[in-house]
Amino acid sequence: MQTFFVQIKCKLGQTYAVASALADREIASEIYSIAGDFDIIAKFHVDRDVDIGHFVAEKVQPIPGIADTRTLITFKAF
Repeated sequence: MQTFFVQIKCKLGQTYAVASALADREIASEIYSIAGDFDIIAKFHVDRDVDIGHFVAEKVQPIPGIADTRTLITFKAF
């Protein structure tokens, strides 16, 4: 399995709608609202053969209300 995080910047007033849509798709293992430059951070686990870039582009970014994303690829959990 590959684990990665996606920081999501939402259009104004859309954070809760984006979080709900993300939860409804059941693709993230955890979803949090955050402070700072982004509004949401979500944790994902995908099989080793899944291309993370395509996954984000096809499953996350099309959610209405998302303005920008930043993907953080992880290497090792401690």
